[in-house]
Amino acid sequence: MPTAITCVGIEVGKNIFTAVGLDADGNVAAKQTAEVKFTETSTSQLIYFISSLRSSLGEFERVGVAVPGLVAADGKKIAFSSNMPEHSGLNLGGEIEAATGISAYVENDANAAAFGEFVQGAGRGSENMFYATLGIGVGGSLIIGGNIWRGAAGYAGEFGFVPINSEGTRLEDVASSANIIRRTKSRFHQDSTSSLVDIDETELTIADIVKAAVAGDDFAMLMLERTGTYVGTGIASVINILNIERIVVGGEIMQAGDLILGPIVQRARELSFVPSFSSATIVQGELAEYAAATGVALLAAKRI
Repeated sequence: MPTAITCVGIEVGKNIFTAVGLDADGNVAAKQTAEVKFTETSTSQLIYFISSLRSSLGEFERVGVAVPGLVAADGKKIAFSSNMPEHSGLNLGGEIEAATGISAYVENDANAAAFGEFVQGAGRGSENMFYATLGIGVGGSLIIGGNIWRGAAGYAGEFGFVPINSEGTRLEDVASSANIIRRTKSRFHQDSTSSLVDIDETELTIADIVKAAVAGDDFAMLMLERTGTYVGTGIASVINILNIERIVVGGEIMQAGDLILGPIVQRARELSFVPSFSSATIVQGELAEYAAATGVALLAAKRI
């Protein structure tokens, strides 16, 4: 018999829904994805996707949804989303429950991914962990004593807003996917030997840059190295303030592995208080594109 799914977690992205199903023991027993169509609202597509998961995975009682943006304390309403502004003010959890009858819990995607890594990924075995995600935006989450630290108003962990220079440039201004692409385009024609110059500038993606870097393209490697330096600057601040034991870095850009993790660690080492850096471990996430879906499923099963 197929494994019974008790809870489903879904990450909502601009182009794709990523889902996992948990069994009764909290283990990932199923994975599915679906493309997002720009001709329809993402909410209606999400509700349809949840219904389709019921058909393919069987009935389940709970669903967790990870979204880019600030989520209200009730775990239902999206307070604000810069990357998906159409979601700002949306009672997403309430709409899902009204349409499907399934108990729904909504969480910030960085918090969800952090919890997934903490329980089942690169954070296993730690008590306190900081998570940074590098993707469409730059996000962060702090886990203290096994729980997400949310701060006074529930919005702690906005790593992308950490300033990295005296001009007030924020980390997200240089290390998000869009801004890495922007920085790459600004130097696009300075290295005619790069394989990236064969790609139409309007079609360049972060995956192209990562692929070129992994293949040994010096220009692409340079762009990732500089990104890693920026991120390492922000992580040094986390280490110096919190003396945290485990730092996990995830997101699409981390598909480049040591090409970006190396510069992150090097810069963090340069700017950190030595005893604090010595007691910290900086590692790449293990759950890749399923981190947020896994985490929000675990949180939904725990919360609802």
